[in-house]
Amino acid sequence: MLNPFLVGKDIYLRGLEENDIAGSYFQWFNDPEICKFNDHYRFPNNKHNMRSYLNTIYTSNNNLVLAIVDKKKDLHIGNVSLQRIDWINRNAEFAIILGEREFWRKGIGVEAGGLIIRHGFNELGLIRIYCGTSERNAGMKKLALKLGMKEEGRRKKAIYKEGNYLDILEYGILK
Repeated sequence: MLNPFLVGKDIYLRGLEENDIAGSYFQWFNDPEICKFNDHYRFPNNKHNMRSYLNTIYTSNNNLVLAIVDKKKDLHIGNVSLQRIDWINRNAEFAIILGEREFWRKGIGVEAGGLIIRHGFNELGLIRIYCGTSERNAGMKKLALKLGMKEEGRRKKAIYKEGNYLDILEYGILK
């Protein structure tokens, strides 16, 4: 394990590293299937963009972005984050991406999400964690519910994907 920060049964979470860019990480955001329901895949991604992103993450006090690493292969398979951390109102946005398809539908999202949500509540002192997803994203809706989140609302026609304006469903969990 390389610099584990939070450790689960099948995965561990660690800070993103410069050498992650050398792998397939930056290519995830050029893949229309991986980015089908998120805000990525609008402009081409490249290693220069990723280095800029990493520099932003390294200096941010409002974003905790961690690599999801499979323990058996010691492979960076995705990212999980608490973004837009609001230190006054004590809330943050949960986000996750699994870029390595062989790990889809194996419970990795629930394990990674549970680790970072517990960290947010127990170590960062947050009282509310929320997320939003496209109305068509069955996987994320299911994940939010498995993490104990409740549907809180709907933003009408809030995301443009594949030629359609879609609603964003909002979910949240309180400590």
